Amino acid sequence: MKEIKAIIRPNRLADVREALRHVHGFPGMTVSKVEGCSSPTRNPPTNHKQELLDYSPKVRVEIVADDEHVDALRAAIIQAGTTRHVGDGVVWVTPVESFDYLWKPAGQ
Repeated sequence: MKEIKAIIRPNRLADVREALRHVHGFPGMTVSKVEGCSSPTRNPPTNHKQELLDYSPKVRVEIVADDEHVDALRAAIIQAGTTRHVGDGVVWVTPVESFDYLWKPAGQ
């Protein structure tokens, strides 16, 4: 199993969700509101006030999925989440050592 995490623009969330719903093996996702800032080497602040106000709202999407579905899910996030502008966000994948549901369907 792998965990896919993505930081995207809030206005791209509906498109990302719709794209993910069409991917075979999409198990669902967790969404959180977060704030982020760009690297100072890419967009250096010109004064102290700008440095303190450099944060912008983002959305963090988290998905735990079987290995065979990860590439398609990651591709769907990238395709639907991009605007081709600086600040679109990032996507990364990490291994999941163990995974358990807090509930189990009847009969399992």
